[in-house]
Amino acid sequence: MSYALAALQRAPEIHVVQRKEIAELFGFETRNKYSIQLDGQELLFAAEQGKGGLAFLARSFLGHFRTFEIHFFDTARALVLKAVHPFRWFFQRLEVSFADGRPIGAIQQRFAIFSKRFDVEDASGQVLLRVSSPFYRPWTFAFLRNEAEVARVEKKWAGLLSEAFTDADRFRVLFQAPDLRPDERALVLTAAVFIDIQYFEKKAG
Repeated sequence: MSYALAALQRAPEIHVVQRKEIAELFGFETRNKYSIQLDGQELLFAAEQGKGGLAFLARSFLGHFRTFEIHFFDTARALVLKAVHPFRWFFQRLEVSFADGRPIGAIQQRFAIFSKRFDVEDASGQVLLRVSSPFYRPWTFAFLRNEAEVARVEKKWAGLLSEAFTDADRFRVLFQAPDLRPDERALVLTAAVFIDIQYFEKKAG
């Protein structure tokens, strides 16, 4: 296990901070980039792959429906995790694996009318955690196991300029259950990125 994943296993909470892009002030959709921080220090860095013109057009016109990959690197810029988003018109999915390709699990959106809902699955497709964000708490996502909350992702206020003119977001990730396994913590972390892209990124069009 890498140092970053070992530190993630011990952390009571982390923060996922989207890196701001100047181009977003002018309406351009840029690659998503995130700083994953522990006690104010960067623990991991995540970046959406794809720099070409086709990737730019997909971000601009397909929004979160597009196919993309997000890679997570440690402070030595060694690849730690991969998250792959296949093309979907409905019920978005993020598939997560270690750097060597071993699958960890997936984040799978579910049907919901008055809430944002998705499941955290293990590598075999079994549901580990269920997640819901009711309409009266749209910035809070509780991760439940047998109806007990074991983790939470909260979108934090990023400031007037960021909220008004860019997609730059900040999330607080709380690990509340001491028995959360390393793979479950990795999935909760990637779920925070899924939440940002699925629910807070500008939509296609």
